[in-house]
Amino acid sequence: MTTSAAAANNNNTTVWDTKTQQFHGGQDWKFLDNFVEDFSVTTNCLGTPVKAIQAARDAVATCHHYPPANQEPAKSSLAEWIWPEHWEANRDRLLLGNGASELIDLVIRSAPQGSWKAGPWDVQYKEYQRSAETNGRDILSPQGQDRANVVCIVNPCNPTGDYKSIDELKSWILNNVQDNGVVVIDESMQIWVGPDFRQDSMTAQTEFLEKTFKERNISIYVIHSWTKIWSCTGLRLGSIVCPTVAHCVELKRIQVPWSVNSPALAFLDEVVRDTEYLEETWRVTPIYRAQLIERLDSLANGRSWEYFGKPYLSWVWADLKDVETAEKAVVLAKQAGVPVRSGKPGYERPTFVRIAVREPKQTDVLFAAWKDL
Repeated sequence: MTTSAAAANNNNTTVWDTKTQQFHGGQDWKFLDNFVEDFSVTTNCLGTPVKAIQAARDAVATCHHYPPANQEPAKSSLAEWIWPEHWEANRDRLLLGNGASELIDLVIRSAPQGSWKAGPWDVQYKEYQRSAETNGRDILSPQGQDRANVVCIVNPCNPTGDYKSIDELKSWILNNVQDNGVVVIDESMQIWVGPDFRQDSMTAQTEFLEKTFKERNISIYVIHSWTKIWSCTGLRLGSIVCPTVAHCVELKRIQVPWSVNSPALAFLDEVVRDTEYLEETWRVTPIYRAQLIERLDSLANGRSWEYFGKPYLSWVWADLKDVETAEKAVVLAKQAGVPVRSGKPGYERPTFVRIAVREPKQTDVLFAAWKDL
């Protein structure tokens, strides 16, 4: 590596082209000589499933071959995991992508031109808005009463941790989208709801999807980023459930061929069989999260810090009520090799920090760094 290339590689300010890209966490770790754990990303506290990693490694040996153009058998395996009893009837509505980000852009680009509106939260994952703005859409206020022809809701919301039950979600959709419109529901964090997550997922609401499409011509898509629940952000794995097979065909028509690589497909095919991993996720995440909030409360020492999000989620959205305190928290964490996500870049919430749920021994390092906060 040349001297100039090495210098650029060691400067994380060069990672983002802020003129064209939306800021995202998870970039600091490679520049920290004392790196311990990344608290800036909302991945599973258990780390990456071992068997799935091995499947991805084994698939590297086939990298001289193209990945399957039909995304099989990984797509069928995921379909069976999403719809255990009706997967064959739904499989052709499912499309895999290079992370959720690719699929977000496919839907936004293919939707009718006009207005765009985010879910009702005061802030949510910004990639949807970036795509909407890039494609020249009129951006409406998420709290406004106006109906948009494209609406996107992240549920549970990252970063705020807000969540709408399936009945609340249906009502919100009907009240916020125009006839002939498009709805994108991001359920990337919905799996953390617990063992019964499927019952509260839009993927199971076939009758509602069909009725809404038939009566108002509203097309409802459900997107998942699988990189958080299975802690594989570097592999880039996402999926989208389309309203009909015809919608899926149209997205595939504009999707770049082979966008999901062989190791990622092998990982997905294996990981959906790892039931023990999910059971342990549902068991320990609420415990570790409650401990994290308890420690934050102790650190606050009477100050009016606020913590947001459902008890089962993999992060805490914390309002430290003061810009200087929040900035100091970010700096101290990074210096200790345990970066957290600032609420300022991207989310434009300068008094907030987002802290991932991690194992206690890793959290100890973070709070040692924050002892004087």
